[in-house]
Amino acid sequence: MRNSSPHLRTGLTVAAVAALPIALAAGSAHAGPGISVSTTGSTVSVSTSACAQLNGSWGTAALLSSGQTSFAQGRQATLSGTNSGQSAAWANVSPGTYTVIVMCSNNSTAGTQSVVVSPPVTPTMSATASPTASPSPSRGVMGGIGGAARDYGTVTLVGGGILVGSGVLATAWYLRRRQKPYRF
Repeated sequence: MRNSSPHLRTGLTVAAVAALPIALAAGSAHAGPGISVSTTGSTVSVSTSACAQLNGSWGTAALLSSGQTSFAQGRQATLSGTNSGQSAAWANVSPGTYTVIVMCSNNSTAGTQSVVVSPPVTPTMSATASPTASPSPSRGVMGGIGGAARDYGTVTLVGGGILVGSGVLATAWYLRRRQKPYRF
């Protein structure tokens, strides 16, 4: 009679190792709903996925300037969107530092974040612009990191390392299984 217990334990171990990167990625991606605030010119926009619709309303967002301290004092905008995400925007915001607060329809705060609105940059042109010829580079194209460099956080690098490691383990297991199909 053959004992299948070692195969069962090995299968459970492989399943646990395969599920680990998924569990870690799910945990780090859903650390908290929060809000995301961005500016484009004089427009400030906020998005969140933390609010649930209650009585046909997602909630309200407020834009507070530096002298304002409560939600009721700020410029308010109604959230609109779907279950996967809600957003609001304010146009013609003057330059300065602001605080954005999102209040869901169930009176819970989705998040608070500061944002800086910069003054618009106007291009200046010289009245006496004349075309000038510049010499071409003598050393050809200079290679380097350029715009491809990005500073990733520790969590991102660890998550990527775990995914690569699990891929290597899965490949080794698959090749071993093909070589000796009677083994797990």
